[in-house]
Amino acid sequence: MRYLFVGDSMTVGAAGDYTWRYRMWQHLNELGEPFTVVGPRTTLYDTAAGAAVSSDYADPLFPDRARRHLAGWGEGWHHMVPMIGDVVREHRPDVLLISLGLIDLGFYTDAEQTARNVERFIAAARAAGPELRMVLLPVIPNTRADLDPGFADQCAELNTRMAKAVAEHDSPASPLLLASRPEGYDILLHTYDGTHPNAAGEHKLAAAFADAMYQAWDIGAPYNEY
Repeated sequence: MRYLFVGDSMTVGAAGDYTWRYRMWQHLNELGEPFTVVGPRTTLYDTAAGAAVSSDYADPLFPDRARRHLAGWGEGWHHMVPMIGDVVREHRPDVLLISLGLIDLGFYTDAEQTARNVERFIAAARAAGPELRMVLLPVIPNTRADLDPGFADQCAELNTRMAKAVAEHDSPASPLLLASRPEGYDILLHTYDGTHPNAAGEHKLAAAFADAMYQAWDIGAPYNEY
């Protein structure tokens, strides 16, 4: 099984982070089944440099081959649509694990426009890989939603629209799955700044993907913290 992580700043991580990608890699290792992590990027975001140029993962033994991803600080569905086809063709993933949407609503598109980009992304990915499986994580509102009811409404609307898109476009040949919000996820307890996951939050995000695949597709096993 070949996995591609697709996401924004919550997925790429910053210098010094473990990342939820690392937690998922640990989980996949524990399954004892062959797998590969694929993607065109390997680095973390460096806040001082303002670019994804850091290799300073919290665990220096996290192997280079497992650091691969398609995630970017400040990147959303809006940015991934034009590149996903080429990435799928080149790296040949079997499963996309996708966490996108918050940055779109924050800076680029409203819920309706973002949902259209979700559908464009699905179509472009499938055109390049007709048998792709995709797991989408719902948007987890950040602290802005506590202060801005309109933004909170947009997050809720996008999640509703994403659920509708997954239901409408799911197919036996290329299954789609909307994961559940991570169980018990609390932005005060599971992030370090109201948006980005801390170590406990990383486990929560990895568990959301792992448990969704196991429950819906019988892939892998329930998540355990390692």
